[in-house]
Amino acid sequence: MMHLFINALAASAGGGLTYIRNLLPQLAATPGLQVSVALAPGLREELREWANISYYSIDAPAGRRFWFEQRGLPGLIRQSGADVLLSAGNFALRKSPVPQILLSRNSIYTSGDYYKDLLSRQEYRAYLDTRVRAVLAKKSIRWADVTVAPSQAFAAELTRWTGRSVCAIHHGFDLNAFTRDSSPMSEQVQEKFRNSEGSFRLLFVSHYNYYRNFETLIRALPRLRARFNGRVRLLLTCKLAAGENPGSYNPESAGRLVKELGAEDMVIELGAIPYGKLHQLYRRADVYVTPAYTETFAHPLVEAMACGLPVVASELGVHREICEGAAIYFPRFSADELADRILQVSSSPELTKRMAVAGLERSIRFSWKNHADALLKLASALVESKGRGMLDVTEFSRHMNVA
Repeated sequence: MMHLFINALAASAGGGLTYIRNLLPQLAATPGLQVSVALAPGLREELREWANISYYSIDAPAGRRFWFEQRGLPGLIRQSGADVLLSAGNFALRKSPVPQILLSRNSIYTSGDYYKDLLSRQEYRAYLDTRVRAVLAKKSIRWADVTVAPSQAFAAELTRWTGRSVCAIHHGFDLNAFTRDSSPMSEQVQEKFRNSEGSFRLLFVSHYNYYRNFETLIRALPRLRARFNGRVRLLLTCKLAAGENPGSYNPESAGRLVKELGAEDMVIELGAIPYGKLHQLYRRADVYVTPAYTETFAHPLVEAMACGLPVVASELGVHREICEGAAIYFPRFSADELADRILQVSSSPELTKRMAVAGLERSIRFSWKNHADALLKLASALVESKGRGMLDVTEFSRHMNVA
């Protein structure tokens, strides 16, 4: 029996939450596996009980989390009797008492565009904080026995950044679990949908943050208004006002831009939508769009494809890897070309149908079970290689075909 310890203290929003929510059920169904999970109290409340999974609910504020992990977690890992540590939040333990797999899934540390963006916004404190975190993230890749990235494109970027081989294992998707909740969305959200009836609906699923490049999407709206005679709406799962979103990103500049462009009637701020109800959004929209200028995997792309929604995405290696021919692409900072791609899809029912079919076929390739199986094989290989030198990550990736 193998015992896996998961450090999920950083799972608080977005991809981190999606990852833990979907990984644990797969691990729970794995015979001969014991799992211990360190996580924040808020996340613990929404997770099920499983016979082979135990939880350590730890209240470690974000500002002190890294230091708690370095000093407090090693003793907890020893106490649990774990064989392997899975560090799921971009930072590794410097002195892990057991072999350690690091999940690295934050591309802002390697993104020149992100640093330029922070400086242009005069976010100097955030700039310095990110630079410090980038140093720790880079060291973490050296501290870990193996680092895993959720896409080949990002794994290659990390390898260039650190000089260390990084293993790629795609994140997964479970359509049945994703669409299981058929209960209606809140009356407030349904009312907003009723008000958008008869319009061409664009959907962007994301909390507000800078690297998702909301401003480029907003700048495309006036041109779309002219071509759709005003009958186009952008649905956002966030609100463009201070204090309305998780994290420290300030959405007020995006809110001001909407007003400056006279696009208030075109932007529908739905606010945060429970994960189990997101499929209802995808199935009511006409096009899924993402203008992100950096990315590591992008779960909403797979969710959109699985729901038969055509995708318009910024020209990133990660986006091309995930969607392949199920999306059309535009230069990440070009609002005009983004508008052109949306118009291209909207004007061609044949293209829309072809993209929807390709997306459905592509989404099937992503499986949480396959992800968990590859992760556990990697953990087993680490345990077996303990005391016999470092595992050859490149050879393992080639042999397992984990990406």
